[in-house]
Amino acid sequence: MVETRQGVLYTGITTDVERRLAQHETGRGAKALRGRGPLALVHHEPVGSHGEALRLEAEVKRLSAARKRIWLKDRQGQEESPCTPS
Repeated sequence: MVETRQGVLYTGITTDVERRLAQHETGRGAKALRGRGPLALVHHEPVGSHGEALRLEAEVKRLSAARKRIWLKDRQGQEESPCTPS
């Protein structure tokens, strides 16, 4: 999950977090992030499979901005454990 300078949270999936963040920062990533830098990586975690990652991404994207912030706060320090949005 990436946060823009305006405080907007962007959720996506990747197999290489550093590469994907660099793409976003150079304008070669998601259109939603172009021109919205600097960007800050606020959360990432490994999941079991691509399908699992897609499901988690969809669940997180359905949350309101306020619920995403609560979800993030709940996950602080828990990167190693699987998670599901509330």
